[in-house]
Amino acid sequence: MSAVGGDGHHPSLLLVDDDATLRERLARAFRERGWEVTTAGDYDEALAAARRESPEYAVVDLRMPGRSGLEVVKDLLAVDASTKAIVLTGYGSIATTVDAIRLGAVNYLPKPADVDDILAAFERASGEPSLAAPETFEAPSLARAEWEHIHRVLADCAGNISEASRKLGIHRRSLQRKLQKYPPAR
Repeated sequence: MSAVGGDGHHPSLLLVDDDATLRERLARAFRERGWEVTTAGDYDEALAAARRESPEYAVVDLRMPGRSGLEVVKDLLAVDASTKAIVLTGYGSIATTVDAIRLGAVNYLPKPADVDDILAAFERASGEPSLAAPETFEAPSLARAEWEHIHRVLADCAGNISEASRKLGIHRRSLQRKLQKYPPAR
């Protein structure tokens, strides 16, 4: 994916992440490659920026305070259906991947992702099907799948541990102990 086309066109990117350090690091890396980058820290900033000038590409964090990245993707595409969006998250799961793609995202990447990972994901999404050998899929460990499921249910319950423990069918204190652990390695 060329940063600057033969006609001098610079691709436009909207970068949406509540982590200001990550957002600005990625923005700087894209700008160094000739991209026009607009940044936003939440849903409202992202939609305001898209309405001012619709981006060709968007990179959106899944989990942010307030409205989620999935809502950002859905509403960005309502502003301009030609925007190609990728969802980034530290809480990857099959269910959220399916949700992101169903809402119109062209790809989904786990954090940490750098500019090369993001560009490769845009390329894979827009390229022709490859005849090369498929990438090997490494299933997450059972502990990792459990950790992701617990965090998804907790997020669906807006952080309410009592409600999440009822939905998961485990005691509230057991859930609290599980939440104190770091995510298991893949």
